[in-house]
Amino acid sequence: MEEESIYNLIPKEYVPPPKPKMYKSKYPPSAPPTYSTFGLATTSKVCSNMAGDYTNFDGAHAYKAQSAHFGKPIGAVKPTPTSFIKKGAGTMILSDPKKFNYKTTEIKPPVPKKDEAPIHGLKTDKNFIVSNAVEIILKPAKRIPEENDPLKKKNYGKVPEYLEKIKNNIEEEYTTLRQLKEEQQAEEEKMKYLMSTEEIVELKEGLKKKWEAVNKEYQMITHIRKPDTQGLKRRKENCERELAQIEKDMALLDKPFVFVDTTA
Repeated sequence: MEEESIYNLIPKEYVPPPKPKMYKSKYPPSAPPTYSTFGLATTSKVCSNMAGDYTNFDGAHAYKAQSAHFGKPIGAVKPTPTSFIKKGAGTMILSDPKKFNYKTTEIKPPVPKKDEAPIHGLKTDKNFIVSNAVEIILKPAKRIPEENDPLKKKNYGKVPEYLEKIKNNIEEEYTTLRQLKEEQQAEEEKMKYLMSTEEIVELKEGLKKKWEAVNKEYQMITHIRKPDTQGLKRRKENCERELAQIEKDMALLDKPFVFVDTTA
């Protein structure tokens, strides 16, 4: 805290703070929003700037059409003096005619001449009926293919190999399940133990004391002529329920052997 002084009345000279550098984002200013569909009318892309891809990759069509906004610049369509139509530029010049040759070398036989007529009127003494009958008689009989008898197959009556494999797999699964069940039963047997006489006597003493305390409370409630409140009725029912459960537990402890199951 500054102390009071007459020098504080003199105005101090203002020193402007140093101007920081102008902030410039690392992202391009022309980057469209993520999954934007604007400005893609002349392209083959569905959306742009996917997954932060700020670089514009042109597809099959250009991103911007050439001279689409204001046309070509002034002087771009000015004719050049060296590009003009010359003589014969629009006339097609045919090539020199050449001899036509067939691509195939095979030639059909020529047409017979008039003096090369075939001989007509020839006759034969062959008896075709007898000849056909002799050929049919001498021809060997047609063999009918024998059908394969399934009873004569080598593997007939035998168990297929794939069934043996399936049977072995099932047997292995049963063996594994049986072993797991036996191990589980062994673990459960380890968690059961026989109570000693000292423990049984101690439990009986505790149950007896608890029975006496509950019975005392029950006797006090029963001496009331008419329990006309819900609290007294509920206390009486709870006492009766506890006395019955204690008597049941004491009956179980009266057996010759008492086992304790820790898994329950």
